[in-house]
Amino acid sequence: MEKNNIKWVEMPDKAILTQLGEFIKATRLDQNKTQQELANMAGVNRSTIVQLESGAGATMMSFIQVLRALDQLNLFESFQHMPVISPLLLAKQQQEKRQRARTINKTNLRKPISDW
Repeated sequence: MEKNNIKWVEMPDKAILTQLGEFIKATRLDQNKTQQELANMAGVNRSTIVQLESGAGATMMSFIQVLRALDQLNLFESFQHMPVISPLLLAKQQQEKRQRARTINKTNLRKPISDW
């Protein structure tokens, strides 16, 4: 799908649902699937596909099932939270990292018990 300059923040919720529905429909048609085939693959009713494509919305679970059936779950990658570590904290962690292994203190080893 081509990238365009949609200003999502300025759009009302209904318009966003319409855009999502258009995406689902275009992806379905690109994959040459009927609404019934997609519904069967996603485990939902065909009426759910009709609702999604028309922008009427559906449950989040149905939306995820449809995206999975269309092999489009990669869209959720932008929702991953990647923690940001400050350079100072990273440098401090590098300094605290072990540089060498310790030798075993031989006095702490158990001596075999003598039979004498």
